[in-house]
Amino acid sequence: MNAAFIIAHENFRDEEYAEPTRVLESNNIQIVTASWDLGTATGKLGLQVKVDTAIDNIDSVNYNAVVFIGGAGSKKYWDNPIAHQIAVKTMNNKKVLAAICSAPVTLARAGVLRGKKATCFSGDKEELIKGGAIYTGNPVEQDGLIITADGPGAASSFGLAIVKELGVRIKN
Repeated sequence: MNAAFIIAHENFRDEEYAEPTRVLESNNIQIVTASWDLGTATGKLGLQVKVDTAIDNIDSVNYNAVVFIGGAGSKKYWDNPIAHQIAVKTMNNKKVLAAICSAPVTLARAGVLRGKKATCFSGDKEELIKGGAIYTGNPVEQDGLIITADGPGAASSFGLAIVKELGVRIKN
């Protein structure tokens, strides 16, 4: 099993990357980290992450899940055609599509949240609603293969929801 994590090269939210990564890797799910630049990405709180590949190399056919990580930097993906294409293709291929904090707005603007229950950072909820989502405000929300979360406090539960949807028996 594997998952592609798409992060901003600067200002992604550290916990929203680190905690789901820990949860998935502890359940034997390999993480590939993608961003718009190679090298080292830096989180808002200083976390340094090696970027494995550029976002334009992500083909959801090759992954069991695609996860968009939030934080202020994730807003660069809101109107990014490559990010939108990845989201649409992930859904069309019936793969798990997940996003946390501000990142669900990318999914909304890609059109994949129309008529779906979703959540995000509360300050961005109007963007989800404009994109046709049914905003719930829950810490973690799942509608079919789409999993969304509201921020750092939900990062662990978000990771567990992804593991569960992938059908992996969760290790304690």
